[in-house]
Amino acid sequence: MVEQVDVSARAAAIEYAIRDVVVPAVELEKQGHEIIRLNIGDPLAYEGLPTPDHMVAAYKAALDAQDNGYGPSYGLPALRQAISVAETGKGWVCSEDDVYVTHGVTEALQIIFAAFLEHGSKVLAPGPHYPPYMAYPQMYGATTVEYRLDPTDGWRIDLDDIRAKMDDSVRLLVLINPNNPTGNVATADEIDALIGIARDWPKCTIIADEIYDGLDFTGSLVSVASRSNDVPVIALNGVSKVYFAPGWRIGYMAWHDPAGRLGLVRDGVERLLRSRLCASTPAQHGYLAGLSDEHGWLEGHRAKVKERLDYCMERIGAIEGLECEAPGGAFYLFVRITDERAASDKQWVLDLLHQHHVLVVHGSGFSPEFGAGHFRMVCLPPVEVLATAFDRIDQFING
Repeated sequence: MVEQVDVSARAAAIEYAIRDVVVPAVELEKQGHEIIRLNIGDPLAYEGLPTPDHMVAAYKAALDAQDNGYGPSYGLPALRQAISVAETGKGWVCSEDDVYVTHGVTEALQIIFAAFLEHGSKVLAPGPHYPPYMAYPQMYGATTVEYRLDPTDGWRIDLDDIRAKMDDSVRLLVLINPNNPTGNVATADEIDALIGIARDWPKCTIIADEIYDGLDFTGSLVSVASRSNDVPVIALNGVSKVYFAPGWRIGYMAWHDPAGRLGLVRDGVERLLRSRLCASTPAQHGYLAGLSDEHGWLEGHRAKVKERLDYCMERIGAIEGLECEAPGGAFYLFVRITDERAASDKQWVLDLLHQHHVLVVHGSGFSPEFGAGHFRMVCLPPVEVLATAFDRIDQFING
């Protein structure tokens, strides 16, 4: 028997539920089964939500001009400037120097965690949440502590739970707004209260993950940075979700540090950014076109997403064994499984996949404590595809 090389503990502990469930789905597809994939938030996987033509044209123009070389480590100056204008338009003063362009928001998180966290540090993140907030901090010796979102009140932030879990080792307090996976949109009052909690802990910085901010259906979404006059906030955003170009892998972090607390950390971040060279140059040109050129197309895309969300909510409401809080934004539903036969949410998801060939993600993959008993689905496919998926789900539960 060949002796195996040991894997590092940090790699062996990584789980990413959204893609982990794809493994059995691929096996079924190899057997000839057609799977309806409702697991991943990729608008380009479905008809009717393409990347805007003018953004694609700008990307192609950069390729045609051989603008494929290494770019500045912090991002193309024109793109940083355009992002700063967009962030300033959300109600806070953001300069070009406050913006760092990254290889998607995922890389921004890795860099932030590497710069902020040491052994014994904590990240306080909502439960349920996007899986990297749980997976990545442990790579730096830190731990993620989840604060509760109320599953019976539209997944509203439990501010008392945040207060109870704050201490001097919490370096980062995370708000995903709109939330992935629940679709909850925090109100201005909730954000003010969260900032007030962080104010009592001077070592704490807020991460405001606002990647879905252009898909707000409440009309009440506000920028976290715009509400803070003293507590530092790092806003995260990018091209993937609202500009419908997830494979381009361009994100950014915009630093709001009104009291000047983050100088040492920013130096560390800039060192890390320089060491990994740069984000994709032609893709940055494509994103620049999205920020700088016309935006009329977005209303059409947003209307399609809302129509599909509403259809999904209607179908869920008619299926015995499922319940769902109405989302305020993004393009997900976090559905409560009331089917009494469900031994666990993961087993329920796997049984649905194997028996009826619909792929969703188990809720415990987004939070073992606060997501169990749910599943997340995306509402991006055309209505006719969603209709078939819900017919299969209904048959799976109710025969």
